[in-house]
Amino acid sequence: MAEVKLAAQVRTEFGKGAARRTRRANQVPAVIYGHGAEPVHVTLPGHDLMMALKTANVLIGLEIDGKDALVIPKAVQRNPLKGDIEHVDLLTVKRGEKVNVEIAVHVEGDLAPGGNLLEYVQNTLLVEAEATHIPESVTVSVAGLDAGASVLAKDIALPKGAVLAGDEDAIVLQVVAAQAEEPAAEAAEGEGAEA
Repeated sequence: MAEVKLAAQVRTEFGKGAARRTRRANQVPAVIYGHGAEPVHVTLPGHDLMMALKTANVLIGLEIDGKDALVIPKAVQRNPLKGDIEHVDLLTVKRGEKVNVEIAVHVEGDLAPGGNLLEYVQNTLLVEAEATHIPESVTVSVAGLDAGASVLAKDIALPKGAVLAGDEDAIVLQVVAAQAEEPAAEAAEGEGAEA
């Protein structure tokens, strides 16, 4: 995973008014915490941060007052209407350190014939990986699975260096039989005959 470099500025103003002024200047308020250190409140460039967060579990190299910090996003708060980033919580990490992150689950292949449906019980998987080598996603083959089949977390092959951190018996995907619906025209005829 590539490291994204961003320049951060320490924040001295707090509260709603200060946060609004920061956002109007195309900056995003953020807080950096971890390793038992005091939280550091910073502002980040809005557009650059938005582009960086398009990659899940992105590794961000911050430059704060001449010092470097390595962080990963822990929580991103967005405006519910516009989708703009309003605030970000960042977790400090060190090279070689293991972290727990959620990675996306993607599927490939076609189910067995018969009109069955694939249900995502979980669309992410909790794994432990080195902070500088976090996998973006995991791919699961559902080729030939029939109704009633399920894929457990322990059945998914993880990328090298990643270890399952969640419940290994948790169902991630399951195949359910498609339910036949009575055609609307036949139902209407049936109701007319009863009347």
